[in-house]
Amino acid sequence: MDRSGTRGDMVAADGLPQVGSKVRLNASTWNGPTEVEGVLLSPSAEGCITVKLLNGYNVTHRLDNVTELEVVAGPDSETSRDEDELVEDDGLPVVFILHTGGTIASKVDYSTGAVTARFEPEELLAAVPELARHARIRTRKLGNMWSDDIRPRHWNRMASACAEAFAEGAAGAVITHGTDTMHISSAAVAFAFSGDGGKPAGRIAFTGSQRSSDRGSTDGAQNLIAAVYWAAHGPDPAGGCADSTAVIMHAGSDDGVMAVHPGCAVRKDHSSRRDAFQSVNQEPLAVVTVSQDGAEISLDEGYASRCQEAESREVCESPIPFSEDVRVLQLVAGSHLYADQVELASSSGYDAILFHGTGLGHLPLDDPGDAPENTAVENALAAYVSGGGVAVVTTQCIRGPIHLDVYSKGRDQQGMGILGHASTTSPESALTKLHHLLSRGVAGDDLAAAWDTDLVGENPDTI
Repeated sequence: MDRSGTRGDMVAADGLPQVGSKVRLNASTWNGPTEVEGVLLSPSAEGCITVKLLNGYNVTHRLDNVTELEVVAGPDSETSRDEDELVEDDGLPVVFILHTGGTIASKVDYSTGAVTARFEPEELLAAVPELARHARIRTRKLGNMWSDDIRPRHWNRMASACAEAFAEGAAGAVITHGTDTMHISSAAVAFAFSGDGGKPAGRIAFTGSQRSSDRGSTDGAQNLIAAVYWAAHGPDPAGGCADSTAVIMHAGSDDGVMAVHPGCAVRKDHSSRRDAFQSVNQEPLAVVTVSQDGAEISLDEGYASRCQEAESREVCESPIPFSEDVRVLQLVAGSHLYADQVELASSSGYDAILFHGTGLGHLPLDDPGDAPENTAVENALAAYVSGGGVAVVTTQCIRGPIHLDVYSKGRDQQGMGILGHASTTSPESALTKLHHLLSRGVAGDDLAAAWDTDLVGENPDTI
């Protein structure tokens, strides 16, 4: 193997370039010679060399097959942008980027090839200097968490950080968040600010990335630019028009257009696509078009009309916190729902049960003659509700209303005191709405009335 391009200070103990070096190599393969260029990783197997390509994928070749290896740049060749290069425009609004973690804030660990969440907030600004064209950026680190690990205490931390940013004069806040539970956090923060009739003092945008920042196909930069632009220049939130928070991600597989989804009515419905997020039971609020010339907002006509007709709300300066003592048991209707799961709600101190019902919101409560388990579930649930337990049903279908008047079993569920009829709230937003109401101490008939109400735009009657 010819290593003529390898300098001595870039060579590791095994004679190969140092991990993290940018290399170019030629190798022989079954399909003939090939040339690849990328960043050297720790080898995936003994006697091999592994390179992360510019498109983000890894390739491994046996050392015996490598005919030429050249070091293009050393592991410390990346230069960071000096802070004084980012000149602020005093005429632009202030936007806080509140960092919680996730793929948008990740980079490759070249010693292992793994992508780890370890960008500091300042690194986001250095990596996406275009942000300075749209706002005066401030950053605050709330954590560096995978979104799977987020709990209600973190929802409270996000809402409080937004309120603090507004108190410091920010026009908006952008929360960088892992995508897997971003829609749940966005709904929670919406209820924290607007669930009791208020509205946030500025725009709150959640954004993330489906592709990590080390990959050529990353979507994080444009998502972040669009989110900052919305936070800086979007319409003032009405509070009751599903705009207290927004989730801003790619509208399609191609670059250039980002959808502004209602934060209380959106979900991640694809594990890997750039346009993984879709609005539920309503349209996106707007789209943000990002190009080399800048960014532009195009509002949905229906949203713009609702905002004009909406009743004025007072600014909520102190968002309502979610009680960490509230516990909601989530159960899935179907062939594996049993009475002891319902009984667990009482025996283990859960405050409510949220059922993910089938279709229009049904539960397996009828015995067709050979399913006594269904009767046991019915009896357990009747006892739970009559004893003061709170039971709410949403739908596994995600889209469409809960309609418990169509079939007799739905009417029976209403007769038992199960809430949910006519709701158009998405399952995840239903969870945060229930937690929010329980945190406020809403109970009994007041809880039933609040569940039927459209608090923040989560329960539209337009479908």
